[in-house]
Amino acid sequence: MVADSAAQIKQLQAEIAELKRENARLTALNNRAEEKLFAALDGNGLCLWEQHVPSGNLTLFNVKWGELLGFSREELRAHVDSWKSKLHPEDKDWVIKAFEDHVNGKADYYQVVHRMLHKDGSITWVSDRGRIVERLPDGTPLRMMGSHIDITQEKRYELDLARLAHSDPLTNLMNRQAITKAFDELLQPGQRGALFFIDLDGFKALNDHHGHKFGDNLLVHVAHSLVEHSGAQAKIARLGGDEFVIVLPTSDIEVLGMLAQSLLDVYQQRFLLDGCEVAISLSIGIDIFEYGERFTQSCDRADAAMYRIKHQGKNGYSFSRNESCIDR
Repeated sequence: MVADSAAQIKQLQAEIAELKRENARLTALNNRAEEKLFAALDGNGLCLWEQHVPSGNLTLFNVKWGELLGFSREELRAHVDSWKSKLHPEDKDWVIKAFEDHVNGKADYYQVVHRMLHKDGSITWVSDRGRIVERLPDGTPLRMMGSHIDITQEKRYELDLARLAHSDPLTNLMNRQAITKAFDELLQPGQRGALFFIDLDGFKALNDHHGHKFGDNLLVHVAHSLVEHSGAQAKIARLGGDEFVIVLPTSDIEVLGMLAQSLLDVYQQRFLLDGCEVAISLSIGIDIFEYGERFTQSCDRADAAMYRIKHQGKNGYSFSRNESCIDR
């Protein structure tokens, strides 16, 4: 009997040793699998997360908590409320609703693209996706897992492309497409507005003499001057070359004349640019347009008024219509 017990103990010890070896093998396999997963995830801005739904506690598997937004664990508790507190104010309500809609069974999964606030004050764009993976016997959500991807660079690139599609790349003013849209949306029925067509006097000579880089800097200087003097309601564009357009929601002749004169006054005196003394002036054509008119119609009339100033000696402004026949 003693021999049988000893044999049984020996057999159990062998089985335990085998189980330990198998456990060690499986642990090693699991560690290697995790290493491969985290190596694949490292550097691509993606992290895996899990939420214990009843408590709200969060776990990030391949990134330290808070790291995504520049915080330490001590500064930002790993909890769903911390996540909510760092949502961008303009996105917070609808993102939380999307999250809770899934938790409450109103949506099959949670998936949104939104903004979060980084510790340094910048904005981080993220793509979030998650779903309930475990429930209690009564159906109450227990665990939720998902992925959180930092798409800030991609979003910036997307926004830059959108901006470039509607702005002049040199001056950051509107381009022709954008100003046309702004023109169409500026007025309500029965209203009138004004369009300034501005051409620089002497730009070609300066550009030829000092080079294109100097010419570009001069165009940027003029763009800044137009923005500074035209007021918050003005829509300003560079059509190309040294031609600029300002669209305003007013037809007040006195107000328009004062604005035109203030723009002329900016360049009455020589100024230094890139160490060179610059003498330049503006020729301005102004058109009063009605609601429903097309941008090209008003622009052509203002362009003709501008050329009238060119022929009269430059450095002045002219209204296009007979009812506003003022040349200065």
